[in-house]
Amino acid sequence: MKNPFRRVRIGLLALAVVLVGGTAGFLALGYGPLDSVYETVLTITTVGSISNHGTAAKIFTIVLILVGVGTALYTFSAVLEVLLEGHMRELLRRRRMERDIGAMTDHVIVCGWGRVGREVARFLTSAGQQVVVVDRDPERLDDLPYPTVQGDVTDDETLVAAGIDRASTLVAALDTDADNLYVTVSSRSLRPDLQIIARARSDTSEPKLLRAGADRVVNPQRLGGDRMASFVTQPHVVDFVDVVMHDGTLEFRLEELAVPDGSPLLGGRLGDLLGLDHELRLQPRNRVAGPLGGYLVGVTNRY
Repeated sequence: MKNPFRRVRIGLLALAVVLVGGTAGFLALGYGPLDSVYETVLTITTVGSISNHGTAAKIFTIVLILVGVGTALYTFSAVLEVLLEGHMRELLRRRRMERDIGAMTDHVIVCGWGRVGREVARFLTSAGQQVVVVDRDPERLDDLPYPTVQGDVTDDETLVAAGIDRASTLVAALDTDADNLYVTVSSRSLRPDLQIIARARSDTSEPKLLRAGADRVVNPQRLGGDRMASFVTQPHVVDFVDVVMHDGTLEFRLEELAVPDGSPLLGGRLGDLLGLDHELRLQPRNRVAGPLGGYLVGVTNRY
């Protein structure tokens, strides 16, 4: 992406070189240090110049005017461009966003702002989870209500800028399985304990993503097909699950309850705690890398 401040830096550097060169030239012509700086500034700003020029001083002043005035105009136009086109405002917004990301902990990094990434971010934010969106296309990140990082997600520096060292989960929702595989490998190498959920477009990519370090692999196409088929066979069950799990208008929803090691609740019957006759027990779940490891509520049999 084009850096709008590159021209400003080049202009300021060139202007500094002209000032130093002009001062050195006037010193060589026999002027004092203060007079040399003073005459250099007067010359390149076209305010005026010394009146008692010798031949050598006149030639040097002509060269200094041609070089210095052009450099000053270039620098002024670059600064004016930054101010008028809103680059300064964008820089301040980006700095503020970087500070916000730096203060986040246990957030979720969503790699790829496509259809899947949008739904993931929407659901997570509705559940009260902090989200950082990463994408290489700056146009996709315009006016997003979430903190964003523009860059190549396969680059470790981009993941570090997104706060991968403090994140709880990374969602690889890029357009291609190859990119998701690369992000999974990079993320796992940076954070061995990070929970990684990867998107797969083909069935053959799922075992590869798991071997690369993903904790969960999701195929949106297959899930969508299963959901449509479920509406044919069990429409009321699907409606109930949707209302409980995804409808934010209700005052209750199904949640996971973490039970730490050594808890007196571990191994006990939920029926005893809740006054139910159903055989529900707290059981250890399959451990995964990340903060979700531990013991969760499980159901031992159906009722």
